[in-house]
Amino acid sequence: MNERIVILGGGESGVGAAILARQKGYDVFLSDGGNLAPDRRRTLKSQKIDFEEGGHSEELIMDASLVVKSPGIPDSAPLVQKIVSKDIPVISEIEFAYRFIDKAKVIAITGTNGKTTTSMLTYHLLKTAGYKVALGGNVGKSLAGLVAEGGYHYYVVEVSSFQLDGIQNFRPDVAVLLNITPDHLDRYEYNFNKYVTSKFRILENLTNEQAFIYCADSEPVTEEISRRKIEASMFAMSASNNNKLSAYLKEEHLIFNFQFKKDSAEYKIPVSEISLIGKHNMVNSMAAVLSALCMEVPIEKVLKGLKNFKNAPHRLEFVQEIDGAAYINDSKATNVDSVYYALDGVKGDIIWIAGGIDKGNDYKQIEKLVAKKVKGLICMGKDNSALTEFFGSKLDRIAEVDSVKKAIHQAHEWANEGDVVLLSPACASFDLFDNYEDRGNKFKRAVNKLAKTLKTKEA
Repeated sequence: MNERIVILGGGESGVGAAILARQKGYDVFLSDGGNLAPDRRRTLKSQKIDFEEGGHSEELIMDASLVVKSPGIPDSAPLVQKIVSKDIPVISEIEFAYRFIDKAKVIAITGTNGKTTTSMLTYHLLKTAGYKVALGGNVGKSLAGLVAEGGYHYYVVEVSSFQLDGIQNFRPDVAVLLNITPDHLDRYEYNFNKYVTSKFRILENLTNEQAFIYCADSEPVTEEISRRKIEASMFAMSASNNNKLSAYLKEEHLIFNFQFKKDSAEYKIPVSEISLIGKHNMVNSMAAVLSALCMEVPIEKVLKGLKNFKNAPHRLEFVQEIDGAAYINDSKATNVDSVYYALDGVKGDIIWIAGGIDKGNDYKQIEKLVAKKVKGLICMGKDNSALTEFFGSKLDRIAEVDSVKKAIHQAHEWANEGDVVLLSPACASFDLFDNYEDRGNKFKRAVNKLAKTLKTKEA
């Protein structure tokens, strides 16, 4: 009789795990407490995988020999607690997928901020160099789904703390930890140290044959490292000038002192050769370059990939230049941390478009940057009181608008040649938009429409 595996959750990771389990000969049952998306329901039926939705049948779950749990289901959920009490192993989808990766290399990237950009850039560097590489995990396809597809020699995997909570043997060839700031604390009993421990599980099984790349600018990361004995080969990065590190920023150049196994080299890459904007993205670029070098990608191919990389939409995305002012879409910046990186990274005086649903933001951490770089603030939301109250006495120009169109026209009125009009909201989008993508797309459309209108008038 085939070993029985139960998949809890029918999202991307759950369906991917179910497909891989079926392929490997397990008796598979998928259970989702909510309603499955129609395309996922069709996939399960086409693969002849038994499933239920709209609730969990305990009698069908408790006879499993292994449970693969969706990262969205907390360990504290009563059903999960009951499964654990029956001594049934509960693992994450990345752990399950990893068990079927044979000779392929794995680069795993985590961090509170920047992991999607870094994962996408790392994938791009390997892809443009001609490697058979897949991108998945917390971005795009599930790792299990990619392993089921087969044919890849490299996997670049974005991993969240929730995914790392369910690992046992997961051991990436390169582990990247970008930073740790308070986030998702409701899953960790509002204990920041537990969240830090979760992120550090990426190192759990590493030996000196694997590489650990980390940002030395993140205090919680360096403090935790000082308390641990880490076997992996370590690569420290910084956005400041520190020639003792493996990678650092000096006079508009990324400097690399690379040593891994038998390889040793020094490289100097001009910031002007990198398509990404901002100091934080220089750290993300360092992480991607170091990961590629560990995978023996030639530096010439790394340089080519850095130059032609396009970041995911809504992350410091250049849209258009109008009358000499650059318009940048950073709609995904839904917290103050992200806005800090945007304001710090953009060169030129800024017309800042912010606002939406305030999540109890503390604007003190960007107060000095705003005073130094922002020449006008456009508040775009139904209730702008938090922004106007904090910055009202600190900025000469503040406007309130209730649509993207009005925001763009106000920005155009204020902007001079060399300025940057930056949409970096610091807030959730649900007061005026469906989500941050909707907000970013409407911003881009409005900018392009204004540019077109102005060109027509000139003609």
